[in-house]
Amino acid sequence: MYITNEEEIAKIAENSGVDWIFIDLEINGKDARQGHLDSVISRHSIEDVKKIKKVLTNSELLVRVNPIYEGSKKEIDKVIEDGADIVMLPFFKTKEEVELFVNYVNGRAKVCLLCETSEAVENFDSILTVQGIDYIHIGLNDLHLSYNMKFMFELLADGTVEMLCRKSEAKGIPYGFGGIAHLGHGALPAENIIAEHYRLGSSMAILSRSFCNTQNNNDIDLIENKFKFGVNEIREYEEQLIYKIRDFYERNKEFVKNKVSEIVYSNTKS
Repeated sequence: MYITNEEEIAKIAENSGVDWIFIDLEINGKDARQGHLDSVISRHSIEDVKKIKKVLTNSELLVRVNPIYEGSKKEIDKVIEDGADIVMLPFFKTKEEVELFVNYVNGRAKVCLLCETSEAVENFDSILTVQGIDYIHIGLNDLHLSYNMKFMFELLADGTVEMLCRKSEAKGIPYGFGGIAHLGHGALPAENIIAEHYRLGSSMAILSRSFCNTQNNNDIDLIENKFKFGVNEIREYEEQLIYKIRDFYERNKEFVKNKVSEIVYSNTKS
């Protein structure tokens, strides 16, 4: 997935092999939760849905709406009418919110849940009984804040992500988690995270801001090269992972745990 509301960038991402272009309408409560972090709070608008849908030919359009509120039905109706293929519900806590959301979508688009609260984790078993969930993505940014953790990949190291993945897998619901940077980049290197995606049977990840930060760069040729090279590199690495044996994945899991501890420890010291 790649988050953008710019037509030219969406087209470049699609041509580079990005499966889902992601419009982010979520704003309710987000400043309060993430305003102090170095994370991107998208300022996309509902008009962007129609605009981006027009330029896509292969990629599906995912739209993250706001958490359930009094205007949810109207908002969901509008994004589906304007061409959303997948609608994502963020920051839910209960089975009832998920049921309401599924009812609002009413089979007109695919349903993707963004599991990113400790309450959603607590209620995960009952949430999974709701009929009509097509995908589940585990949002590590808000979820680690929910647990007062220092680093989002602590949830990968402590088994929380694995537990949620296994439960989704048992229900036959495709799932994914977090974001990835270019190979060789990121405090926890992207290749180690991708190997964990493979070990856990995950089929979704967001290309992070550090993968291609278009806010800091308006050179279209450079952006195009970054995408083509970056996505291609990830796909080639994925090809290699198919042939790795179990021992490789166990060693990588151990490396991730140790690396996360090291990052958390150095953050604590400073």
